[in-house]
This record gives sequence, C-alpha cells and structure tokens, in this order.
Amino acid sequence: MSSDLCHRHYGMRIVISEFISLDGVVQAPGGPDEDTDGGFQHGGWSMPFFDPEVIGSSIDEAAQRTDALLYGRRTWQVMAGAWPGRAGDPFADWINAVEKHVVSDTLSEADLTWGPTSLIRGADLVAAVHALRERPGGDVNVMGSAQLVRSLLEADLVDELHLMIEPIVLGGGKGIFPADGATRRLSSCPPSRRVRACRSAGTSGRVEEPRRPRCEPASPCIRLCG
Repeated sequence: MSSDLCHRHYGMRIVISEFISLDGVVQAPGGPDEDTDGGFQHGGWSMPFFDPEVIGSSIDEAAQRTDALLYGRRTWQVMAGAWPGRAGDPFADWINAVEKHVVSDTLSEADLTWGPTSLIRGADLVAAVHALRERPGGDVNVMGSAQLVRSLLEADLVDELHLMIEPIVLGGGKGIFPADGATRRLSSCPPSRRVRACRSAGTSGRVEEPRRPRCEPASPCIRLCG
C-alpha cells in the first residue's frame, strides 16, 4: 500500500449514513414533505421501523466519532429548519454546535443561519473534501444528500458507507449509487470488540463498530444494519 493511502486515513474520514429501502431508495425517510421530487409519495417511510434503543444508540455512537457534518443543500435546509428549536436534547445540542458544511450553488452566506456552517460551491467540492480528509480529526458524516453522495462516490472520496436497511420496497425514488456503468468494490468494515444486535421490524442482524487501522484498504468499507 502506498504511503499516500496510509497518510489519508490519519485525517478525517468521509462516512455516508443512510436509511435505505431494500430496493435502494434513500429519498425522504423522515417526513412526508421532506422531498417530493419526481412525485415521490412515501415520505416518512423509515419511521415505523426506527428502534430508538438500537438504531438510535447507533446514531448516537456515530455522532461521538463525528467532528463535522457535510450536507447537500436540500438536506441542510431540512435539518436547519428542524434542529435549532430542539435545544436541550443532547443530540440536538450536539448537532446544533458541531461544524457543518453545505454544498450549494444557490445559497448565499446570508442564508447560513444554522451555524457553524460553511458554504462549499459545487465546483469546489472535490478540493474541499480533499482538504477535510487531510485535516486531523474524527469523521465527516454525510446524512441524506443523495446527489452529493453520488458525486462523492464518483470521485472516490468515500471511506465508509453506513447503511441502515429497512424491510420495505418503495418502487422507485432517489438512490445514492452512481448509474454510470462503473464497478466499485467495497470491503467489510473491520469489526471491533463491540458487536450489538440490530433489530428492525422483526429482522435481525449485526452492526459492527469499526476500528481504525493505521492503513485501511483503498476501497470504501460498508456496515449494514437491518
């Protein structure tokens, strides 16, 4: 393995966190009006399967490893409209205070009312993410933001996929994987000593908390829960 690949994993890692259906849809898991593009009518589809003790604690643990958040414009606007008014909850206090970045060609600095948020223009995305990966620190977590995730995967800028698979087929909607005919090989995230049961609507599986080896494979690793 080259010294460059070893070096990159001393910096911040780009981690994709998605609620995803069995047919690969990530669109609008949280609410009916979250994203209706393409006539999508199933907004909020993940909520019946959310187990606060298992999925909720997994998200909390991921937050403890996260030093920054990276969003596409729509997801940032949804989150910015939801979280500032929930101060007092530990997760809300964390997400309101953590460093945030939004990728947008339409927002202005004046629109960034949910601080601390910095603005990244689309043309600067690759350079900005490379700069984040060179910084010391924890994870950069990308939640939702399907178009952004596809761009990151196309540019080979993803270190980990954390997919929370829900037992539902939606029949269409936005996905995160590029449809460009290219093969992208993934590896299993190395397990740690902490392995917990993961339950969702009667299904069972495992979610494994990855260690950080000094040198990781060049391909992104993937954790599945569902």
